[in-house]
Amino acid sequence: MKHLKKILATIGYARLLIIVFLVAVFIVAGRMEGLSVQELASSSLTRIGMWGILVLALVPAVQCGAGLNFGLPIGIVCGLVGALMSIEYGLNGLSGVAGAALFAIPFALSTGLLFALLLRRVRGHEMMVGTYAGFSIVSIMSIFWVVAPFKSSKLILPMAGKGVRPTIDITGLYAGAIDRIGSFKLAGVLFPTGVLAAFIATAALLWLWGRTRAGSSMRWSGTNPRFALSCGVRVDRMYILGIVLSTILAAIGTVMYCQSFGRIQLYTAPLFMAFPAVAALLLGGATTQRATVAHAVIGVILFQTLLTIALPVASELLQGDVNEVTEVVRLIVSNAIILYALTRRERVST
Repeated sequence: MKHLKKILATIGYARLLIIVFLVAVFIVAGRMEGLSVQELASSSLTRIGMWGILVLALVPAVQCGAGLNFGLPIGIVCGLVGALMSIEYGLNGLSGVAGAALFAIPFALSTGLLFALLLRRVRGHEMMVGTYAGFSIVSIMSIFWVVAPFKSSKLILPMAGKGVRPTIDITGLYAGAIDRIGSFKLAGVLFPTGVLAAFIATAALLWLWGRTRAGSSMRWSGTNPRFALSCGVRVDRMYILGIVLSTILAAIGTVMYCQSFGRIQLYTAPLFMAFPAVAALLLGGATTQRATVAHAVIGVILFQTLLTIALPVASELLQGDVNEVTEVVRLIVSNAIILYALTRRERVST
């Protein structure tokens, strides 16, 4: 009995409830006409790979003491700029994905540094200021997309002859370039091995980084700044490093997201992308003060599987339009998880 209670305490009642719910939904989906369990499982695996690095990008920000990085759109727009530059220079396939990531990293490095300096001046209010900063950068970039000096016919608006299209189809360019690497089917389920391997490799590198001296110093700076300072750790430097690393990972994660999604969406599309990522991290067991790679991995698996499996089943049961129901429920679930996690932390802390 003690062992069972210990296991339940480790897993958490909320995550256990979601796991049981997912199993039940799989059973219901298997008995419904028009829904294929294999296709739903394949979509879940793809979405896990799509969102994986974006969720991992939140971990360094929490570990350095900045809290949940609601300013994730800052890194996301850097990834979008890199993705467009890759198309502008005519890169395709794996070279297109690699080029997009390489183009995005310098932008993410510079903007991440500026973002870190901003947050350092508002210590204690990082999540609120980060949200405003994320919304602001999306609005500023909406103006930039209109006047961006791109020349490729795949990017610019055909009628106006200038300005970037709101949605760019990258089929035939580098859509699915990573997903197709080593992909295979097993029992009717498609495993996008490439994107899952990229997610696992990033998680492993981030975990190994946490075991280095710099990674440990950054973690101690976030959990106990006074102790870290007494040990000779430069707390401000670790703080900036964590936010910059978070921004760079967000840019790379955006490139991976776009190649899996098959389209690049601009203008207001990145506005709320931080919220599903934050919700996934919190669902994995993280808090505003503590987050690990394991939290990110568990959270993205549970959250993306929940959305991918449960929403088509709900649409089928309600006999509604799948896109409308999916978007509404996604917003409700994402914000409900964030609200629950934050209020639960406040209740425990008091």
